[in-house]
Amino acid sequence: MSDEQGMKRALQAYIDHFNASNPQAISALFADEATVEDPVGTPLISGRTAIAAFYERSVATGARLKLAAPIRGSHGNAAAMAFDVELNMPQGPALIRVIDTFTFDAAGKFTSMRAFWGPGDMELPK
Repeated sequence: MSDEQGMKRALQAYIDHFNASNPQAISALFADEATVEDPVGTPLISGRTAIAAFYERSVATGARLKLAAPIRGSHGNAAAMAFDVELNMPQGPALIRVIDTFTFDAAGKFTSMRAFWGPGDMELPK
């Protein structure tokens, strides 16, 4: 299992790779059989190949992630972070407030990512 500092470093790497538009580096943080649920309540994305395709589409939007609070660890194999997604919509700049939770395997790879956000967490241009 990853230790708290290792989990926090992995989540910071996730942010950094996303903001560098590097979907390959993001997907390399995930275990082979990992899952992504973004947002929670939508169908699971399973396996590193599907996860890589998801992040290729995500970074292609030009969105950027900005931490809203320090990354949080745990006494177990999970960590979480609150961040804002800044993106440009056809109508102008938009913001989505998100909390992601991650679980880790013994090698420090993500085994799951769940993104918590809904319509009320979006600030859209008027």
